[in-house]
Amino acid sequence: MVQQNLETFLAQAAARDRCVPSFVEREFRKFLTCGLLCHGFVRVRCTDCGEDRLVAFSCRGRGFCPSCCSRRMSDTAAHLVDRVFPEVPTRQWVFTLPIPLRYRVAYDRNLCSAVLSVFIRSVMRSLRRRAKKHLGVDQGQGGSVTQIQRWGGAVNLNVHFHAIFLDGVYADPGNTGTPEFFALPAPDDEEIARVAAASAQGIIRLLERRGLLSASGEAAEDPLQDDQPLLAACAAASLRYRIATGPRTGKPVMRLGDRIEADVVEFVPGESCASVQGFSLHAGVAINAHDRARLERLFRSIARPPIATKRLSELPDGRIAYELRHPWRDGTTHVVFTELEFLEKLAVLTPSPRGNLCRYHGVFAPGAQWRSSGVRDRARTESSTQSGPPPGGNAKVDRSSDATVPLLEVAPGDPIRLRERRLPWAELLRRVFREDVLRCPQCGGRAAVISATATVRMRRRLRRRRHSTQGHQGDPHLPRVLGPRAPSLPRTPDDFRSLRIPPVRFLVGPLCPSLGSGFRRGRFWKISQLPLASTGLSPLRFRLSPGK
Repeated sequence: MVQQNLETFLAQAAARDRCVPSFVEREFRKFLTCGLLCHGFVRVRCTDCGEDRLVAFSCRGRGFCPSCCSRRMSDTAAHLVDRVFPEVPTRQWVFTLPIPLRYRVAYDRNLCSAVLSVFIRSVMRSLRRRAKKHLGVDQGQGGSVTQIQRWGGAVNLNVHFHAIFLDGVYADPGNTGTPEFFALPAPDDEEIARVAAASAQGIIRLLERRGLLSASGEAAEDPLQDDQPLLAACAAASLRYRIATGPRTGKPVMRLGDRIEADVVEFVPGESCASVQGFSLHAGVAINAHDRARLERLFRSIARPPIATKRLSELPDGRIAYELRHPWRDGTTHVVFTELEFLEKLAVLTPSPRGNLCRYHGVFAPGAQWRSSGVRDRARTESSTQSGPPPGGNAKVDRSSDATVPLLEVAPGDPIRLRERRLPWAELLRRVFREDVLRCPQCGGRAAVISATATVRMRRRLRRRRHSTQGHQGDPHLPRVLGPRAPSLPRTPDDFRSLRIPPVRFLVGPLCPSLGSGFRRGRFWKISQLPLASTGLSPLRFRLSPGK
């Protein structure tokens, strides 16, 4: 769908002198190259039977690519559980903003960081205040990891914060140099409302200092409207569930479902939730100290991709229907877009470059004094499994307020494994696609990576990186010594017939959706399919022929 309508979407925007931002167009272009062998692949070979397979590179997009965002989700969740969060109780605080403020922070990195800092400081003050009141602990420090979500459940722009806080504070009352964790009881509704009010007041004062909120009612300057009018229009329309381009400009998004009148619906706030001046705060999700599996599921939930492909469907008239994760209060179950309208919604979900979506605060912050003690640098082996039923609510969290928990408990003789900063690519593919690319489908043996082929641009980038750090005899200050030149590729059919190339098995599936025609460019080879003796799910074999 993106491949068929992207050029039309860009041309219509350029015809109105409202060009698509370069980073948004680049995200679309990268998405179209994801999983194509013509843009790079890795060759793996079975060590037992010698079977070869090719695994295509991904686009590593940050916006809406389902496969790349799913890999990043699995990597982030595993890293936070294995290396960052200790085995202490945790609680999720979800903070949503008023609609006008969502528009401001969507593409203003500095303002988004300032608003998030106000909210984090409010929760930290609440933790220290309750620690001193209930436990008599002074000068306690909390910790949190916040995921900035830019999207809502209806493919709309909705900037809000998911902050996973340690449900307690670290302190060193004896000045021993080793901080201890002090668990806190669950906050009541009055305390949550107090945090929400403090956050709202702090953000309002911040906006007034920056001139974004005036008492006279005059509209403040909008840099996004001046620099990127198309992106500003699409963002404003997406926040209010409307269309910004095409023949339905200004009209509401089409919906499906057993809808009822909005006046009949009565909003009933839930437990552990507070709303102040358009700001909403929810803190009802608590996780036991030893329930690591549920904690990883929570991290995967807040870092998941904005689009779930299994909920996308095409209607008989060619429109696209997206099923909501939970039906709305008015009975809406699906939102419907045309193909160009769907591209408009995807463009808004693309984050601006050089803006981190995962933030660390408190004892997890880069400059924290107790970071070396608070970061979970080591993970237990699978033999030391954690047990404990998940809490059903705030009152069912099993912990004692008078007990202290060290930042990292390692029993004598307990085996410890050190893992890398990030998961290997094969492990990520196995977690996301349930496909072990290093397992041979013929004999079940293990495969090894033997080579990687990239595009011309990527090869140049890798060559520059290698030459900048390697020189003669490993000294980067000496001139690089060139080795023997590789033999040239065959140019004529006679030269090609003299080569003996073993058959290569291509991995067909979500990792490599199609082969494309990019093999005809540069020094790649054109691929043509050999006649298959059987049909069905038999593996495809290809032969190589010289490309133009």
